[in-house]
Amino acid sequence: MTSTAACNDVGVLPGSPTQPRASSVQSYDERRPAAALAGHVASVWIQRVAPDSAPYTHRTVPHASIELSVQVGSLPHVIGPTTGPVVGTLAPGTTVIGVRLLPGAGPSIFGVPASELVDLTVGSSELWGASAAALGEAVAAAASPEEAAATLEQTIVDRLASAAAPDELVTEAVRSLMSGGGDDVGSLTSSLHISERQLRRRTRAAIGHAPKIAQRIMRFQGFLALAHARWDAGAELALLAAEAGYSDQSHLTRESLRLSGLSPRALLREAEENCVGSHDHAASWAPFLRSRGGRRATLTLV
Repeated sequence: MTSTAACNDVGVLPGSPTQPRASSVQSYDERRPAAALAGHVASVWIQRVAPDSAPYTHRTVPHASIELSVQVGSLPHVIGPTTGPVVGTLAPGTTVIGVRLLPGAGPSIFGVPASELVDLTVGSSELWGASAAALGEAVAAAASPEEAAATLEQTIVDRLASAAAPDELVTEAVRSLMSGGGDDVGSLTSSLHISERQLRRRTRAAIGHAPKIAQRIMRFQGFLALAHARWDAGAELALLAAEAGYSDQSHLTRESLRLSGLSPRALLREAEENCVGSHDHAASWAPFLRSRGGRRATLTLV
């Protein structure tokens, strides 16, 4: 029988640090990157499925980032920015190491516009050549998943030594969107002193999405971050929707169906049943919560 969960990579409601893990059969843990990567990497993560568990099916919603992932024993893959939910299954005994880049950082590291990777998963050998195989071997030879994650980080540090810096204007646009600003493209073009056409061209190259799509994705990520932060004590969905920037709960529901394939209530309830205590996505949520105060309250699914 296959275990199904909504929060793997989505990061919904991982539970407080004092809660015991809800499940020992699978886990997802992330941390902040090394200081040298703070301007390029959002988080470093490790996902494990126990050898004696059922296959684990997980749902990933768009997050406007590119990821580099390595299943231990396999070649690395580059996961491009997505426009809709992706459902995958991990076999028992699987360990995957990954790095999630900050939106806009992908072209510096992989050498191609993010728009060329949208909704694609490609072997890193297509972008990095023979060095990708060497990275896969180094991950497989690591003494622990934590050591493998450090190897992945060092590879990115090495590549950045000769890489171009991310587009500063897009970085500022991303920062505004993550903080809940930039409610429309017009506000971004005004604050960044750039035409809508130029903003579209540069965000598509750096993030892979047009500004409006990026805004919708980050607004939904903000909703998920708020749901995570308020897991311990009760805010209704309508309240979370309003604070995340939706016009009303119906607006949130339409966007949730588009981006996750589920209603917000179904998405959060599935996460509650499967992921509480076994997934930690605090590093990914921090930028979305910083400007909102990160207050903790309870989510009531009514």
